[in-house]
Amino acid sequence: MSVDTIDNQAEADSQTEARRSGLRTIRRVLPYLWPADNREIRVRVVLALVALVVARVVSVITPFLYKGAVDAMAPDDGGSDATFMLITGAVGLTIAYGVARLMTVGFNQLRDVIFAKVGQRSLRKLALETFRHMHALSLRYHLTRKTGGLSRIIERGVKGVDFLLRFMLFSIGPLVLELVMIGAIMFFVFDVWYLTVIVVTIAVYIWFTFKVTEWRVQVRKQMNDKDTDANQKAIDSLLNYETVKYFNAEDREAERYDESMKGYEKAALTTSYSLAFLNFGQSLLITAGLVIVMVMAAIGVNNGDLTVGDFVLVNAYMIQITMPLNFLGTVYREIRQSLIDMGEMFDLLRYQREVQDKPDATDLQIAGGAMHFDSIKFGYDSERPILQGLSLSVAAGETVAIVGPSGSGKSTIGRLMFRFYDVTGGALSIDGQDVRDVTQNSLHQNIGIVPQDTVLFNDTIGYNIAYGRPDASFEEIVAAAKAARIHDFIDGLVAGYDTAVGERGLKLSGGEKQRVGIARTLLKNPPVLLLDEATSALDTDTERDIQESLRQMSEGRTVITIAHRLSTVVDADKIVVLDAGQIIEQGTHEQLLAREGRYSQMWLRQASGEDESI
Repeated sequence: MSVDTIDNQAEADSQTEARRSGLRTIRRVLPYLWPADNREIRVRVVLALVALVVARVVSVITPFLYKGAVDAMAPDDGGSDATFMLITGAVGLTIAYGVARLMTVGFNQLRDVIFAKVGQRSLRKLALETFRHMHALSLRYHLTRKTGGLSRIIERGVKGVDFLLRFMLFSIGPLVLELVMIGAIMFFVFDVWYLTVIVVTIAVYIWFTFKVTEWRVQVRKQMNDKDTDANQKAIDSLLNYETVKYFNAEDREAERYDESMKGYEKAALTTSYSLAFLNFGQSLLITAGLVIVMVMAAIGVNNGDLTVGDFVLVNAYMIQITMPLNFLGTVYREIRQSLIDMGEMFDLLRYQREVQDKPDATDLQIAGGAMHFDSIKFGYDSERPILQGLSLSVAAGETVAIVGPSGSGKSTIGRLMFRFYDVTGGALSIDGQDVRDVTQNSLHQNIGIVPQDTVLFNDTIGYNIAYGRPDASFEEIVAAAKAARIHDFIDGLVAGYDTAVGERGLKLSGGEKQRVGIARTLLKNPPVLLLDEATSALDTDTERDIQESLRQMSEGRTVITIAHRLSTVVDADKIVVLDAGQIIEQGTHEQLLAREGRYSQMWLRQASGEDESI
């Protein structure tokens, strides 16, 4: 088999798959157009279709009024009375012609008004479904996706739904209806040759339009890919603004962005050039058909078989056909592009959650917050196990610190507690309930976290504290801020609790962000608390102040502390030393020092200033 044959077969398979994908996407959209649970939307769709049909019928009848007016003004030898009647008839038909044109516009606008709620409701419902689905997907999915590219895919896909609903219903459908009616008129009012010329012209026009547009769609897809890549690079660079400045990398980031934009520019230019070719080709075909039909009509008038009004009628119908056909390429391209954009978004919606609630999952019932890790095994991939048979019991109200070198599995324990991943072996239970048997919502409600780097929303301080419990009163927010020792700082700001914190909280210092994070978790008031290296990124003085807040926060709660600095966990009820996913030591600070094992070595190194990476 030749290379050309293989390439042609590959292209044919690609086009077949694209068509199947397009049909799948259309089937996926139909429930939004005709929702089984919403009678009002279905009624609106029907009324919009009725208005559409009426508008097209009036539009097709309108040229007959124009023809009648032209024929009424033809010279007549019947005298002044006859002339007056002719003029009166012509005026009446002209007025009727104007009214008909106005009715066409009116019914088209009525159609848009009726359908507007259908399109906007579909857009909103799909956007919400996609947003919820993105939050429901596992942490593994989000760690492997590029946020900038993901947001652009969702944005284009949601907009594509509204476009597809409108243009499939109000462009392709009306065009087919109008062409059928005009074809029937040409056949019955004139003769089969007029219909033949029109059919051949339209067939060649559509073939040419679709062929060129298919090519342009591929170019447009390349342009979108480059646009997505450039957008992702821009967002990634801006989110890491400080890092860019630290490494004097502005020019480097600009070059990376410009490289993507260069590819976008090339594809965009090809799109523009191909559009000019498409428009000229369409104009050539339509003009050729128009001229042939008009010549046929002129010969008919000259032979006395047709009137001047018939000549005008043929011209009016050809122009009426030309106008919607001129937009066919654009509409087809946009529909194809919408199908591609929506297909990408629906691919996201088909992406299955890695961690799902069982059908019979119940809410987590907290009695004291005791936790038990029973021979837990876990790895982010099968070739690299992280936890290897870890067993640990945490009594209700107990504070357990987990220490160990980087890569030993400390942070993984926190992710398993929140059930961002499911264990591959063993079980993790809270008050005797396996976390896989309870709902994720109730699990997350009962566990609070203060991470190493508290990330804040680009909103006010008050909003970020209240994120722990949105229904909290202002007094409760203030009480949480006081408990986290951040109230005095907030009270000294001009806008107080209404002070904006900036993107990711960059307007606040590290210590201030941590205190806001503590206040947020205090407001949530969870029975189980995870402190994931909550002070390791802070200076010593700030750490000392926040440690006191954390100690007060831990009272009456079951606490898991993942620590880097051993000095922060000396008061823990139990200290667990991890290495290679296994517990090698556990006990109190004094017991572990007396054992003179791994913990003792780490303590001595940190005490002497040789801070081991743990």
